[in-house]
Amino acid sequence: MNSANDDGWLRIAGGKVYDPANGVSGVVKDLWIRGGKIVHEPSERELAAGSVRTLDAKGLVIMPGGVDMHCHIAGPKVNTARKMRPEEKRDESYLKKTDLLRSGTIGSVPSTFATSYLYLGLGYTTAFDAAVPALGARHAYEEFEDTPCLDKGFFVLMGNHHFVMDSIRRGEPDRLRDFVAWLLKSAGGYAPKLVNPGGVENWKRRPDGNACEIDQQIDGFGVTPRQIVTGVAQAAAEIGLPHPVHIHCNQLGLPGNWRITRDTMLALEGRRGHLTHIQFHSYGGGAGDEETFRSRASDLAAIVNANENITVDVGQVMFGKSTSMTGDGPLGHYLHQVYGTKWFSGDLECEAGCGIAPIEYRNKSLVHALQWAIGLEWYLLVDDAWRIGMSTDHPNGASFLAYPEICHLLMSRDRRREAIERCPPGLLERSVLADLDREYTLEEICIVTRAAPARMLGLKSKGHLGPGADADVTIYTPSADPTEMLSAPRYVLKAGEILVEDSDIRRIVPGSVLRVAPSYDDALLASLVPWFEQNYTLRFGNYPLGEETLHGSRVVACG
Repeated sequence: MNSANDDGWLRIAGGKVYDPANGVSGVVKDLWIRGGKIVHEPSERELAAGSVRTLDAKGLVIMPGGVDMHCHIAGPKVNTARKMRPEEKRDESYLKKTDLLRSGTIGSVPSTFATSYLYLGLGYTTAFDAAVPALGARHAYEEFEDTPCLDKGFFVLMGNHHFVMDSIRRGEPDRLRDFVAWLLKSAGGYAPKLVNPGGVENWKRRPDGNACEIDQQIDGFGVTPRQIVTGVAQAAAEIGLPHPVHIHCNQLGLPGNWRITRDTMLALEGRRGHLTHIQFHSYGGGAGDEETFRSRASDLAAIVNANENITVDVGQVMFGKSTSMTGDGPLGHYLHQVYGTKWFSGDLECEAGCGIAPIEYRNKSLVHALQWAIGLEWYLLVDDAWRIGMSTDHPNGASFLAYPEICHLLMSRDRRREAIERCPPGLLERSVLADLDREYTLEEICIVTRAAPARMLGLKSKGHLGPGADADVTIYTPSADPTEMLSAPRYVLKAGEILVEDSDIRRIVPGSVLRVAPSYDDALLASLVPWFEQNYTLRFGNYPLGEETLHGSRVVACG
């Protein structure tokens, strides 16, 4: 049995349903699916006119398909990272080609097909890449073509875009708004992404450059990080984007960066904003001083709790080897210096930069143990689970394959305490994790891995199991061990098709690319076209993606 066809229904019978978006928590009920959507229970008359297939879910736990709102799975940096880690490909096992599956490499940066199979095997059906420059959008779409089974999208880098900063410097908010809309539509993207706003461009221009304060002037552009954040946040609000500006704050990973994170939160002044991988931005202490390095998550979580316009995802660190890849060029160079490993730096004309370096988190390192603890603090300190999403900033903090273990840590204070005992004793003096007794319920796990990310992304058909939702469903076998339960779904359905059964992939289907297509004033082109032709190395007419690339994607409405 694979699915219900267009003339019939698929009934998932007798499972314990967790659907927080619709107020359902552990209720035994049936789900009905038709045409790839969740539907109301059909009447006897309707049933008489069509066929019914039944999937027996008695004793099983049913949730919507998982939604990863921040990961790195496509685009220039990911493709480069795959090539620069050959030692990882030799050490890790391969996915072998079968009659059904394509071959692929695993490691911290899996290949395209492997990425989709591994997400699907966890019960995830939707994932968003966090940072693609518009210049790399065409290639990202090609990679997405080879990433089946998942619905996916990407955020477009704008925080160091020359035209964005030029529009802000000129004091022309309408020009900025129209450009943000044009860029998202031209790139087939989903939301504006700010990475170290202004700081990447500052670093490109001088070795000691970066953005250390929110009101620091960016060399050569006459703008500040505050102006970039508020300008793009306002533009996103006026366009009516389903997801607000997605912000990677300045000074990522550096001691004392909690202050500029705080300033960024307050700079929004009530505008919607999503602060991503917040763990990496919550550090106290002095610059370069490990002796004073400590958590300031409590201070920042208090601001989030008091301001409903702010949402976050965590960027949880887990111990082990991984790969750092980021649109934050200065950070990539810093990590290269810290670890003494190879390093790649990329500079995309007028738009962005990136850094890639191998990394390893060790639980015997006090700094790494604090990073691990700070991520868990965030989950436990934010009062409203609807405003925090699960992420590892894959693969920067860890692979997305760590999600089940993270859930286990959130659900069990005893498991957290056992892990704390394996960390350096100085952790207790610099983190409040050991004092936090909160334990997540299965409903809250469903919120932070599914319902909340979908809501924060503005995806009305994702993250829930009410009528009209995409029939993306994950069915688990209950277990006293959350890691075991969440690592191996019994069934995974995508658009009503049963793709995973007894933890084995049984069927492959295409996935859609989710994008926005906002309108803008064509008068923008009068200044944009000559600027573009003067500054870029390609012609303006070759820049926007055409229908041959966007064909088959799904437009999510603005407004």
